[in-house]
Amino acid sequence: MSNLSPDHRALLFGLGAVLCWSTVATAFKIALSLVDTYQLLFFATLTASVILLTLVLFKFGVTTLVRNFCSHWKLTLLAGLLNPIVYYHLLFRAYDLLPAQVALSINYSWAIVLTLMAVVFLKQKIQRIDFVAAGVCYVGVVIIATGGNFTSLQVENSTGVVLALLSTFVWAAYWILNIKDGREPMVGLCLNFLVALPVTAAGCYVFSDFEMPFNGVLAASYVGVAEMAAGFLFWSTALKLSNNASRVSNLVFLSPFISLVFIHFILKEPVTLATTAGLTLIVAGLICQQLVHERSGGAT
Repeated sequence: MSNLSPDHRALLFGLGAVLCWSTVATAFKIALSLVDTYQLLFFATLTASVILLTLVLFKFGVTTLVRNFCSHWKLTLLAGLLNPIVYYHLLFRAYDLLPAQVALSINYSWAIVLTLMAVVFLKQKIQRIDFVAAGVCYVGVVIIATGGNFTSLQVENSTGVVLALLSTFVWAAYWILNIKDGREPMVGLCLNFLVALPVTAAGCYVFSDFEMPFNGVLAASYVGVAEMAAGFLFWSTALKLSNNASRVSNLVFLSPFISLVFIHFILKEPVTLATTAGLTLIVAGLICQQLVHERSGGAT
């Protein structure tokens, strides 16, 4: 890989992140068939914490880690509460209640929530395209949630849909917080997971137990690696290496459609026309919004 140009390496790391994220919806459902949400959250957080701590100690040393915690302990506690504790608990519960394709598709609307929340909390200006994109995305969400049945507008599992939507608000809030986060990203994420680890362990102890089948441990560990650690590390590396961040960021739109392939062939879920149409609308809204902002030099 050392012989490749930075842009080619950025592309490979970006594709690595996309591949990781494309598998996690399937991994969530497999893990949740073997363990409960509290067990999954704890073991995935434990795995991610070990990986992130090892990398941070190797790259930055313990002094940097301690210094960052002491100077940003309030931020660390709040960020750790949002991610991984609240966000992944909501997301895992949603996946437990919904078909993987439905939870996956609704989750991708978080970027629209981020745009709207940035107006309120960051005082960013909102453009006409933001309203259009939000409308298109949420039409897609309605199609997915109702299975395309507009006559009754009945949702098969309203609790799961609400939890999936709530997770988008929590994830958007976490990224709003990240914008004002002065910590080195890898160090910050490591600290977030370290402070969250004892909380997830307590949750597992009180509401569940630590007895898990070996396959469940493997599945939960994979979630910690692919979703919580490796995906983030690959993505941040790709953005740092690339001379054109937008070219790399556009790769993320491949992920939900690749995810549907895994969901169909591994989980044996028949991918419905409503899911395909709704997800296409969500992704189309996000792409149009991004393209307009890139051309106008704006940011959300």
